Amino acid sequence: MEDVRIKFGAKIKALRISKGYSQEKLAELADLDRTYIPGIESGKRNVSIIVIEKIAKAFQLTISDLTNSL
Repeated sequence: MEDVRIKFGAKIKALRISKGYSQEKLAELADLDRTYIPGIESGKRNVSIIVIEKIAKAFQLTISDLTNSL
């Protein structure tokens, strides 16, 4: 079974690319440090629900929509 961190990171990366955002732009929109996004996308970060909410808002999604199909 694939680690949920890897699956979540891949989903974030795919969404980011589909929106045309750089990692820096996503970090800015989500009010996160610019060095945090690569760690999420690579599955190395264990992301809190607060960070998930910030990323969902940056993509104009609900937490449910963002985490669906993980």
